[in-house]
Amino acid sequence: MTAHEALKTYFGYNDFRPLQEEIVQSVLDGRDTLALMPTGGGKSLCFQVPTMVMGGLCLVITPLIALMKDQVENLRRRDIRAAAIYTGMTYEQQKVALDNCQWGPYHFLYVSPERLESAEFRERLARLPICLIAVDEAHCISQWGYDFRPSYLKIAEIRDLVARKACGLEDASLQNGSTAAYSLKTGLVPILALTATATPDVVDDIQERLAFREKNVLRKSFLRSNLSYVVRQTNKKADEIVHILSKVHGSAIVYVRNRQRAQELAAYLQEKGLSADFYHAGLTSKERATKQEAWKRYSSPISNSEASNIRIIVATNAFGMGIDKPDVRVVIHHDLPDTIEAYFQEAGRAGRDEQRAFAVLLYDPSQDKAKARKRVADNYPPEEFLHTVYHKTCNYLGVGADSGQGATFFLDVYDLCQKMHLPILTTYSALHLLSQMGYFSFEEDQEIQPRVLIRVQRRELDNYNLTDAQMTLLESLMREYTGIFTDLQYVHGIDDHTHQLLVSLAEKRVISYVSRTVANVLRLTVNRQAEIRVPEHFYSQRKDHYVDKLKAMVEYADNQQYCRSQLLLSYFGENDAATCGTCDVCREQKKNSK
Repeated sequence: MTAHEALKTYFGYNDFRPLQEEIVQSVLDGRDTLALMPTGGGKSLCFQVPTMVMGGLCLVITPLIALMKDQVENLRRRDIRAAAIYTGMTYEQQKVALDNCQWGPYHFLYVSPERLESAEFRERLARLPICLIAVDEAHCISQWGYDFRPSYLKIAEIRDLVARKACGLEDASLQNGSTAAYSLKTGLVPILALTATATPDVVDDIQERLAFREKNVLRKSFLRSNLSYVVRQTNKKADEIVHILSKVHGSAIVYVRNRQRAQELAAYLQEKGLSADFYHAGLTSKERATKQEAWKRYSSPISNSEASNIRIIVATNAFGMGIDKPDVRVVIHHDLPDTIEAYFQEAGRAGRDEQRAFAVLLYDPSQDKAKARKRVADNYPPEEFLHTVYHKTCNYLGVGADSGQGATFFLDVYDLCQKMHLPILTTYSALHLLSQMGYFSFEEDQEIQPRVLIRVQRRELDNYNLTDAQMTLLESLMREYTGIFTDLQYVHGIDDHTHQLLVSLAEKRVISYVSRTVANVLRLTVNRQAEIRVPEHFYSQRKDHYVDKLKAMVEYADNQQYCRSQLLLSYFGENDAATCGTCDVCREQKKNSK
């Protein structure tokens, strides 16, 4: 089967979009490939099509659980077998997914990068018929990327592991120089790295950290000719948003920096008669899905008279990744983003249908510059503060000296800060820095699936006057979850009716029931250390780099001389772009030249 035949047979398209075919062919040629494509450019087909041609299993590494679930569901609708492993699945469910991928025929396995740190998962992975490793959001592997994640550094090791097992070679044979067969076999497991935002230094760093056998970058211009970039200077941002949304019709996204502002601004827009809702990572997946679907259904004022359809979503940066809504007419940033990369990716969610759209940044020079300076202090507290947070967190969790490796905790950071007398914002930053340094992994806002423990023995159930529905549910749980009498078990497929039954059983003290929740997850990767060491280069380089990126964002907002599209493209290494003619700077220059 050719790539074009796979594209038509499995995905229903007659032709590739620009650059897709070159990327697919590069993968089919067995070459490690870095693909730079703007948001909405069709990145997923670039690994899905070659996988169907090769016929093996593609390991897709992505930090976006919502994207995993959406893509698995979409593939299954096309009768393509796909699986995903993510936080909250039971051991048995993970085992079934891996068994399916091993014995197949399955074509796609989606996992988070954190999963690669599990020794048991790596052992199972080595038995899978992997033909391609696809790395989504590949900028996360670069220390110079705007969203660096340490777990991404394990990807090159995974490719080596897969190749060694395919050759039947062990580590010792490689150390003795028996690498010829291994070198040949690695050609069977190419890596395709994908990202929508990467500066030239990040492009080089991605290829180095993924151990590309040769440099190979395929890029599509980041030019968005239908998207007008605008910076509005104002100290009345909420009123300016109302004004913009009254002039630009159609779906809109308003980005803010924190959850409270998302809720307050959505309420303010509603007071002004606009159809708006809020979205942030603190919501459950069901709440997020409901809000997201209501927003995605909106297309025009005429065809959407139902109140359930939301025109405007006011959101933190938790919203937008993997959401395919082509008719967004305007993206507004209420607050200054940290980086050009983050701004460009979020702004790029407007106008994916190639029709006219706007990306508007609201900017109050004095206030926003002061907030930017505070962000530096909040994100990079003094090094001694890192020591304090590390030991106070271990004390709070009850982790003793030289113990704790592998232990996992649901960490309530607000409670930690209250009991240990720590400031909230800088503590969050310290936890992330300590995570990057490898003392533990810390993931915010992970959705924790419901858990159930049956507290009474089976023979005692007759004493509790249970209804038929309650008994049927208990029998089902006992059959499916063998350890449910001794430990809390993650339970899937809980709808509203089942939830109510579980609540009623918990009230009778037949079970312990922890309903679905969103929590921060901390896992100790090493035993508690007596002292932590902060490498000078780690702290100072990252801080300096963060300051440089924030400075570039401020300079973009301050700019009133150069075409905004040109500035953005030059930041990503495209230095020969023409002026756009539609940004606020170009329009002002045209007006003054008359």
